[in-house]
Amino acid sequence: MLSTRRILALAKEAKDSFFSLRNLQGRFLSTEYYDPPFSPLSKPSKPPKPKKKAKKTPQQDQSSEPITNPPAPATSDLPFDFRYSYSETNPAIEPIGFREPKRFSPFGPGRLDRNWTGTCAPASQESDQRQWAEERVKILGEALTEEEVNELVERYRHSDCVRQINLGKGGVTHNTIDDIHNHWKKAEAVRIKCLGVPTLDMDNICHHLEEKSGGKIVYRHINILVLYRGRNYDPKNRPIIPLMLWKPYPPIYPRLVKNVADGLTFEETKEMRNRGLHTPALMKLTRNGVYVNVVGRVKEEFQTEEVVRLDCTHVGMSDCKRIGVKLKDLVPCVPILFKDEQIILWRGKMN
Repeated sequence: MLSTRRILALAKEAKDSFFSLRNLQGRFLSTEYYDPPFSPLSKPSKPPKPKKKAKKTPQQDQSSEPITNPPAPATSDLPFDFRYSYSETNPAIEPIGFREPKRFSPFGPGRLDRNWTGTCAPASQESDQRQWAEERVKILGEALTEEEVNELVERYRHSDCVRQINLGKGGVTHNTIDDIHNHWKKAEAVRIKCLGVPTLDMDNICHHLEEKSGGKIVYRHINILVLYRGRNYDPKNRPIIPLMLWKPYPPIYPRLVKNVADGLTFEETKEMRNRGLHTPALMKLTRNGVYVNVVGRVKEEFQTEEVVRLDCTHVGMSDCKRIGVKLKDLVPCVPILFKDEQIILWRGKMN
């Protein structure tokens, strides 16, 4: 065991040797290369501020910068009228008013060579429907074999497919066609998922998708579609589709529900509405749901009942009216009341 005196002597020798090494280090090593541990880093120097340029006079601007001509308006050879929505509008019904002036085109000022009428941008008279149909047949090429269809469907029908487009209450909109062609640049097909009011009439959705895009639907299951581009599709020769920069305000159409239903008196209409409000709801529709079986259920119910009520709580009044418009033509029936997100339908006079 070391004595206390010996321990203190050793500690003093170690301390003296440490200070001697520090003196040698400070004598022979310059501070330029010595960086002790945990030393604070120097702050980076700020870059010099750029000098402000002197303002040019209008004469200098005109002389230094050349005047460029504005871009020419886009010209599209597509033979159909450009509308915001193709599947949710009926060209046969004329509006009775507009919520914004017709001069405000949703394509932007001077960006399209078609005039905006308030509901659509009509195609030129020179466009040929027959030529568009022949071009579509040429792009589709030979019909796919059963093995090719199965391989294509297996690749694109699943919910984890990257090439997917969601269709909401707007249905097949004009910009949707451009989205389809953008997917077709790198994929042979695109998966389309339909929700909301458009699912009441899936045949209408399929018709407009094929007609406006030029493709072919190779798979359809409830509200899921697979749209094929064709064997001879060339992304470099895709049709010109000018985009809508904003959603135009919908025009004003005649009232769907009249004070007195056709074929009934005022008292009979009132009694029919009260009866409909107190009858059990045939179905309860959800917001952005799938309504593919609504038309069939309403037709079946009208075989025994005269009035049908649909519970559309949390669906929204605007969607309720859209549902009523579609059911009026698809069933057919007469909507007699929209109240508290409830739709009351009358089957009409029996022939």
